Amino acid sequence: QVRVVESGGGLVQAGGSLRLSCAASGRTFTTAAMGWFRQAPGKEREFVAALTWTATNTIYADSVKGRFDISGDKNVMYLQMNNLSPADTAVYTCAATTLTYRIGAYYQTSRTYNSWGQGTQVTVSS
Repeated sequence: QVRVVESGGGLVQAGGSLRLSCAASGRTFTTAAMGWFRQAPGKEREFVAALTWTATNTIYADSVKGRFDISGDKNVMYLQMNNLSPADTAVYTCAATTLTYRIGAYYQTSRTYNSWGQGTQVTVSS
């Protein structure tokens, strides 16, 4: 089993940057992908980005392409968030999965992931 813990959330002004970290432990060699999801108040959880080792290397939601950058390895993953806007305010949660797919789209759905962190709050002020 893989366990993940996020860190790095906080308060930032619009246009600013934050970097989130996700530390993994346990049987990390079994990890096929790690991803970030976010949930804003009153909204459903949505996919943000994923780092995979069995399909397309990196996957981004359209809303963050060009602003967010995902990187790392099976022990630690980062999400560099630039040019943040109030619309990015949410609880960001790291997830990992041992399920292997060759099609990257499968890693954009939360059902694919079998390990979840507790989440870290990101608040962007206008």
